[in-house]
Amino acid sequence: MLDLTEKLADVVAVTVTPFDADGSVDLDTNAKLIRRIVEAGVNVVTPNGNTGEFYALTPDERRRVLESTVAATGDDAAVLAGVGLDVGSAVEAARHARDHGVRMVMVHQPVHPYLSAEGWVDYHREIANAVPDMGVVPYIRSPRVAGAQVARLGEVCPNVIGVKYAVPDPVRFASVARDGGLDRFAWLCGLAEPYTPAYWAVGARGFTSGLVTAAPELTLRMRDALRAGDFPAAMEVWELIRRFEELRGADASADNVSVVKEALAQLGLCRRDVRPPSRLLPPAVREEVASVLATWGGQT
Repeated sequence: MLDLTEKLADVVAVTVTPFDADGSVDLDTNAKLIRRIVEAGVNVVTPNGNTGEFYALTPDERRRVLESTVAATGDDAAVLAGVGLDVGSAVEAARHARDHGVRMVMVHQPVHPYLSAEGWVDYHREIANAVPDMGVVPYIRSPRVAGAQVARLGEVCPNVIGVKYAVPDPVRFASVARDGGLDRFAWLCGLAEPYTPAYWAVGARGFTSGLVTAAPELTLRMRDALRAGDFPAAMEVWELIRRFEELRGADASADNVSVVKEALAQLGLCRRDVRPPSRLLPPAVREEVASVLATWGGQT
């Protein structure tokens, strides 16, 4: 699965799920959004991620979003399908993705009030063993999961090929990656562009992005600068997107998806609608999004 591991050393776009006026999933617009970023140069796409409102979709909607995304990417990009919830649901979704030609899944952080580090390994082992022909990428959001657990999972599941790390602590990430196996896995910064330069400096060679749906040129410019070792150029992009990402991260990321969809709406690309527990942005924040877009000019 070396080819899959290599694909993950890149921008991994986590796409939105657009809705119609009646609140249903808008698959036509989804396909257009996917084609837009793929044609801009995005090589890996994650449907049904957090930016795609995974937890607000029904199982049938998640399946249809996956199928729409696969059809829209064609052979031009790899799909890393988001799966999760209980083990049975995650396995069912992974097999559905496999049956539609997808070779990799990203497993959402387990949603459970009582998470043990050992149980984290068991959860991912059951999913990975159920789809041994697929690459599996755990999504780590808890600091309780350490490098020892990642290393153990890699020992028992050779098809675990990467780690999406989203604990906002680059020092801890550096330790977890080295204890878990810096060269064993593809390590992704799961906290998007604001953290990417710091995580890149200590070993992440891929990063996830919701911003890329709205401004692919900016995200790809940061990737290219980091690949070239040009940190000043990467930080120029960081400054351009800084306020946008601050709006997404405010109030424990309450408006994370809403800010991206607002930008897409102002660009005329999809409706701004989100599902509870997200919200439509108040007018003042909408104006801030407009101001940010104006600073980007033709770079969206």
